[in-house]
Amino acid sequence: MSILTILIAIIVFGIIIAIHEFGHFIAAKLNGVQVNEFAIGMGPKLIKFKKGETLYSLRAFPIGGFCAMEGEDASSENPRAFDKKKVWQRMIVVLAGAFMNILLGFVLLIVTTSMFNLVPTRYISQFAEESAFSYGYNTNCWSIMNMQGSVPVSTSDESGLMVGDEIISINGSKIWSITDLSYKLQTTDKNDFTLTVRRDGEKITLEHVKFENKLSGGRMDFKVVGEDKNILNVLNYSFKDTVATGKLVWMSLGDLVTGKYGFHDLSGPIGTISVISEAATTGVDFRERLSSILSLTVFITINVGIFNLLPIPGLDGSRFLFMVIEAIRRKPIKKEREAMIHLIGMAALFLFMIIITVQDVTKFF
Repeated sequence: MSILTILIAIIVFGIIIAIHEFGHFIAAKLNGVQVNEFAIGMGPKLIKFKKGETLYSLRAFPIGGFCAMEGEDASSENPRAFDKKKVWQRMIVVLAGAFMNILLGFVLLIVTTSMFNLVPTRYISQFAEESAFSYGYNTNCWSIMNMQGSVPVSTSDESGLMVGDEIISINGSKIWSITDLSYKLQTTDKNDFTLTVRRDGEKITLEHVKFENKLSGGRMDFKVVGEDKNILNVLNYSFKDTVATGKLVWMSLGDLVTGKYGFHDLSGPIGTISVISEAATTGVDFRERLSSILSLTVFITINVGIFNLLPIPGLDGSRFLFMVIEAIRRKPIKKEREAMIHLIGMAALFLFMIIITVQDVTKFF
């Protein structure tokens, strides 16, 4: 792991954290909330300056950040305090951080999609019937690579799938883009799928479809149609891939809860730096390496956004839940009680992060 890749990882973390806290910051300002400090990083201050009522600081450790608002965790008589605002205004402020993370993912997907030679679709263009190939990802799209002769290696066409079919859903799960199509195929234990496809303008259900590239052993045994780029299809695909990535994150969380993935499969900052390091060296030229880094950044920032919406004490989702309760009962929960719950939750999250970091370091060595 080189100094350059560590620097790239720090920049990636810094951007994701900064955009999240900026979401809270700009929403607070627009709703008239006094922001006392806007900080990127944790620990000792490296750089600080004050403009107006707000202290801006860059701190030593790139593992977090905060937007400290007047009256956020303690009662305040300031008319511009957070707790003096209407509940719907506070909801906007709390949700703005996660929204900005997801918006960053969408913007980066526009950039990466614009780097493709073709925009991927959900239409089947070719099976591995006559030509043996390995299936991979390049800057064009998911596509056939490494032609190696004439050997039938596909099984999905034998199960009823046809060239020209548009894949709508797999096992009842809507397919938005190549991202969730690939994830669904590769992570489903049993190779026996129910597909809904659009064929000749009609929706058709195909039962017991099996996907297998007999040459590689993988399940991606077909190629999808790629369209020439234009503004509309780049924006359309980027939006759908944002949804697909968010869905992938959500399904991964579900798999973690159900026990499909265990504690040893989790990674913290150290593990993520290692993955970013691998992404920074993946590809034959700068364009492919940049695309790899941006794709990973998309996944991380959307992951951060969705994770922060979970109703876990200390996270934005928990604060939002308290506001929903307040809106229903028409009076807030005692500030001291709510603050204590968030404090305990944050302490538990920090402890969890320490344990994950120790695990990452053990894996690294």
